[in-house]
Amino acid sequence: MKIVAADVLVTSPGRNFVTLKVTTEDGLTGLGDATLNGRELSVASYLGDHVVPLLLGRDARNIEDTWQFLYRSAYWRRGPVTMSAISAVDTALWDLKAKAAGMPLYQLLGGASRKGILAYGHASGQDQHQLFDSIRHHLDVGFRAIRVQTSVPSLNAVYGVPAAPASREGDGHYEPAQRGSLPAEEDWDTRAYLRHIPGVFEAVRNEFGPELPLLHDGHHRMTPIEAARLGKALEPYDLFWLEDCTPAENQEALRLVRQHTITPLAIGEVFNTVWDYQTLIREQLIDYVRSSVTHAGGITPMRKLVDFAAQYQVKSGMHGATDISPVGMAAALHLDLAIHNFGIQEYMPHNERTNEVFRQTFTFRDGYLHPGDEPGLGVELDEKAAAGFPYQTAYLPFSRLRDGTIHDW
Repeated sequence: MKIVAADVLVTSPGRNFVTLKVTTEDGLTGLGDATLNGRELSVASYLGDHVVPLLLGRDARNIEDTWQFLYRSAYWRRGPVTMSAISAVDTALWDLKAKAAGMPLYQLLGGASRKGILAYGHASGQDQHQLFDSIRHHLDVGFRAIRVQTSVPSLNAVYGVPAAPASREGDGHYEPAQRGSLPAEEDWDTRAYLRHIPGVFEAVRNEFGPELPLLHDGHHRMTPIEAARLGKALEPYDLFWLEDCTPAENQEALRLVRQHTITPLAIGEVFNTVWDYQTLIREQLIDYVRSSVTHAGGITPMRKLVDFAAQYQVKSGMHGATDISPVGMAAALHLDLAIHNFGIQEYMPHNERTNEVFRQTFTFRDGYLHPGDEPGLGVELDEKAAAGFPYQTAYLPFSRLRDGTIHDW
C-alpha cells in the first residue's frame, strides 16, 4: 500500500477545518483531521510544506514506524502544530488500514468494549431561565449528561455561553472562534465567578434532581487555591467532573487542588503528548484525560495514553467540541468504543453545512454515540462541497482582568 498522494484541504463550512487526504497506489483514500482552532493555516503549511513530501512512497501499512519517523526526525518535538499534523497522518493511515481490511476501525483496535458511547452536551444561558431551558432542550434531544456553563453577573462575556439563547435546532450554535482580523477581547473577574457558580449548581440540582450527571469547565482561569475552593464548594452538587480548573502546565499545582476537594478533575484539552500527563496520572491527581485524537498525535499515541491511564484507574473524556472535525470525532468514537477505561465523550453536533462537507456514519441515539460499521472511520469528504467554503480568518477571544492585565481565556 504505497502512498502516491497526500493532499491538504482547508474548508470553512461555518468554521475552519484542515483535512489530510492520503491516497495509495491501489486507489484507497484515508482522512485525518489537522484542525487547530485559530491557527489552522500553520498546520496546513506544516503538512503541505514539510510532511507531505516525506509520505510519498512510504508504505501506508507501517503506522507505528511512520509516527515515530515524523515525531523523531524533525528534532523539534511536541507542540500543537507538530502534533496536530502528525495526528492527521496517523488517523488517515488507520482509516486506510481499516478500509483495506474491510472493517470498521474499532475492530482493528480490539473490537467493541461497550454497546454505545455516553456523551455529554453543552447547556448554557445568560440567566437561570435560559440555562434551565437549555438543559431541558438537551434532555429532550437525548443527552443523559450535561455540561453547565452560565454568565456571571457584571461580566460582559463568559466562555461557553453564546450571546443569544440556544437554538431549538441543535447544539452547534456556540462557536468561540470569531471571524475577523483580530481576536475579540473579553473581561474576567475570578472572585465574581467563584461567588456565582456554586449557587448555579444548587439551583440546577434542585430543579433537575440528583441523578443527572453534571459537568463544568473552569477553562484554566483559576489559581490552584482558587480551584481548590471551587471544587470544595461544588462537592454538595456531586459533579461528574470539574474540567481545567487551573492551567495544568504546572502539573504540581494539581496536588494542592487534590488535597482540598474530592470533586473529580478532568484535565488535558490543550495537552498534546503523554509527557504532559505523566505526573498527573502517576500520582492520580486527575480522574479523566481530556486530550483529543486530533491534537495529541493521533490514534496511536492516544491508545497508549489511555492504556497508561488505566493502570491508575484514570478514565478517558476526550475533547469533542466543534473545533474537532467529523473526521477527528469519528476517530475518537472508534477509540472510545474499543478501550476499557472509557469515561465519557464530549459531543457538540456540527451544523448542516459541515455535515454536507463531511458525510459521516456515526450516530447519536438516546444519549449514546456509535461510530458505525462502515470500513475505516466511516467519514467521507465531499471535496466539491468543501471548495464552496473557503478559509475565513478567525481567532479565539482573549481575556483581561478589570485592571487591564491579560488573563487565561
